[in-house]
Amino acid sequence: MIPLLIAAAALVDLPGGDPARFDACVKLAKADPAAALAQAQDWVAKTPTVPARQCLGLAFVANERWTPAAASFEQAADQAQGQGDARAGSLWSQAGNAQLAAGEPAKARADLDRALGTGLPDLLKGEAWMDRARADVALDDPKAGRHDLDQALALADRDPFAWLLSATLARRENDLARADKDIIQAVRLAGDDPAVMLEQGNIAWARGQADTARAAWTRAAQTDPHSAAGRAAAQALAEAK
Repeated sequence: MIPLLIAAAALVDLPGGDPARFDACVKLAKADPAAALAQAQDWVAKTPTVPARQCLGLAFVANERWTPAAASFEQAADQAQGQGDARAGSLWSQAGNAQLAAGEPAKARADLDRALGTGLPDLLKGEAWMDRARADVALDDPKAGRHDLDQALALADRDPFAWLLSATLARRENDLARADKDIIQAVRLAGDDPAVMLEQGNIAWARGQADTARAAWTRAAQTDPHSAAGRAAAQALAEAK
């Protein structure tokens, strides 16, 4: 979800801010993360508005500095919520997403709980449930993860990542019938994604379908050999010999 943060932020026009400056911040974060961070820090120091704090969070994301990114989003969300700004929910979601990237699933779950309590639109709520499920699994709470993924699928059933996460969790819990059903949906929506191909192979292997597994892993490894999914697929192929 982290790659979506900057793109999603470009659609946000928070009250009380400078839309042109925020838009410039988003663009600069993509083009020159170091310069974006310097400008965002200066903006927050001079006028600590919600857009300025969000800009700073995005700049930290662009520099892959997840902990300060989460703190910036949390400050923006808390400030927005205090001002009665309904977009506070999306900021809490961004904070939770950054906490996940920082390896802080408990903090992520707390932020996502706040996001889910703010009346997010259904699609964003589905994304928040997905991130909460990721936090659950990282906290070794698969039962909560299943609950949260089912909530996500009810709201974001066009998102292949939701089906992929659900299939992966089902496989890990040895519910192979559910895993097979869900990976079919992921393949239908994003069959050219190496991560989907990788999990398709993992599930086939768990079901004893070795040839199907190898074929899926081969596609994943060949589609994007330098991605995490491509490398994992290549490793699975090597170990399956």
